[in-house]
Amino acid sequence: MNLPNKITITRIVLAFVFMFFLFSKGVVCKSLALVTFIIAAFSDYLDGFLAKKYNMTSDFGKIMDPVADKVLTLAAFLAFVEMKLVPAWMVVIIIMRELLITSIRLMALRNKEVLQAGMGGKQKTVSQMVSILVILVFIVFKEMGVRAFDFWNPTFEYWHRQLIFILMLITVALTVISGFSYIIGNKKYLLGGNGGSSSKK
Repeated sequence: MNLPNKITITRIVLAFVFMFFLFSKGVVCKSLALVTFIIAAFSDYLDGFLAKKYNMTSDFGKIMDPVADKVLTLAAFLAFVEMKLVPAWMVVIIIMRELLITSIRLMALRNKEVLQAGMGGKQKTVSQMVSILVILVFIVFKEMGVRAFDFWNPTFEYWHRQLIFILMLITVALTVISGFSYIIGNKKYLLGGNGGSSSKK
């Protein structure tokens, strides 16, 4: 297994470390959850950069890179639902989109084709990770306000939730748009056809 693929696998491991810190109490643990997610998100850029620069692109990487992204982002979104920060219906839409795209990839594999992540999919992933990062910053800020400095009040709580909701609306919209783009580009697999493929994620 080459270095980029090892980094990809590490991102999946970091998703579980991130969850552990996120559901632990205290400013320190919430801050460590934020730091862990930043490292995991950076690894998404790093494995792709190394694979291209040193010509270490592989079919395993093409398949596992988007899978690792999904594990990381869906873990965060599901955690936010559990924490009652994000409406469940938003995450259901995101999950349905990912399941559909994954099914198309599996159909392509049956035709011995590997559909790798393209620009549309990467933009979707970046938008999701940015949203998660912002929400994590809000969580750390609230934890500081409640447990450390005692400045949290109903007004902060109201805008805290409103900003998260608006951010998630934008994220869900971009996720759906990239999903439709992917389906259109690879509709031959849904129709049972063979050959050719799009590289959008």
